[in-house]
Amino acid sequence: MISVCLATYNGAQFIEKQLRSILAQLTATDEVIIVDDNSTDQTLTIIKALQQDYSASVNIYQNKKNLGPIASFEKALTLTKGDYIFFSDQDDQWFPEKVASALAAFQKDNSDLFLHDGVVIGPQGEELDASWNHYHHNQVQQGLLGNLKKNAYTGAMMAISRRLADASLPFPAKIEMHDQWFFLVAKKRNFKITISEKALMNYVRHGNNVTGMHKRPLTQQLLGRLQMLKAYLFYSAKEKNNKLG
Repeated sequence: MISVCLATYNGAQFIEKQLRSILAQLTATDEVIIVDDNSTDQTLTIIKALQQDYSASVNIYQNKKNLGPIASFEKALTLTKGDYIFFSDQDDQWFPEKVASALAAFQKDNSDLFLHDGVVIGPQGEELDASWNHYHHNQVQQGLLGNLKKNAYTGAMMAISRRLADASLPFPAKIEMHDQWFFLVAKKRNFKITISEKALMNYVRHGNNVTGMHKRPLTQQLLGRLQMLKAYLFYSAKEKNNKLG
């Protein structure tokens, strides 16, 4: 069973194209868990209109107040039932072979985390780069310390196993994003990671993205890295104590 976690917030401009690209690859036994962060536009209306067009289950949960993307994805993840979990932004578009490619990697390599590349699309629909990793200078093969310094794992291009999902919950109180956390937990647990250089989606960049086109202030970047390091060290200590106990 496949679960897709999709966080939405005022995404009426993009959501139909993205949701159709996802649902076209799923079967009646699969599910999409949508957590809407209290949208004020037509996002939910569009989603509900699409539910009857596809066999997969589409479950909508609306936050009573704006919680932000990390809490929304965590909520979605806790609600999933699938053996493999994908993560989706509201404004991208999956290529038709994305799910099949990920499942092949999981089954062939017995992986717990699958990461792929994406084509970078600009605000007007123009192609900015054939590779997100090239565009964003991601060093996806870097180790633990390198990824703590600069996260190279993008949640929209990631799928994880149920085992990694369970090991990653609950999220620490202060982390920058869920994607980096999955990588850190996988490395700590010595879980298998499979990386594909193939682009399996259009990754749309515009001014409203959470992982936007503008750099954050240096102090904010450093604080975020420090918080992630603290979360990782606390997790490591907890795991050590559990083994000793």
